[in-house]
Amino acid sequence: MVLLEASIQLVPDGTLLVHLLLVAIMVFIMNRTLLKPVNRIFAEREKQIAGRLKEAQMLATETEQKLKRYNDALHAARVEGYKLLESERANALKDKDEKVRLSREQTSREVALQVDNIRRQEQSVKQELETQAASISSLISAQVLRRRN
Repeated sequence: MVLLEASIQLVPDGTLLVHLLLVAIMVFIMNRTLLKPVNRIFAEREKQIAGRLKEAQMLATETEQKLKRYNDALHAARVEGYKLLESERANALKDKDEKVRLSREQTSREVALQVDNIRRQEQSVKQELETQAASISSLISAQVLRRRN
């Protein structure tokens, strides 16, 4: 152990400069052979990732725009459908009201005709009854008067 302590120098000598020079050469060689290509690969990957990210953002924006146009068109179609449905419903109600009105008019005419027929029949029956009453009263009078005599 004594030999080791004697060989350690606390004051730097010329070998330190050689070591520093060797480290600088190794850093230069490592930079040229390993670090620059790796950094270039990283830069290319970063550029590709940025490009794909930009492309993905553009696709997302385009998708949102298409979805908005689709929803707007769907809303417009629904509004148009509801308008058409309401229009058809209004037309159907109008047609129904017209049919009901015509039916009522026809029914009123038929009722009026039936009332007229009934009145005519009533008058006819009254006349017939009056005629029959007169003949029956004459017959009764004749029979009553004959029996009394």
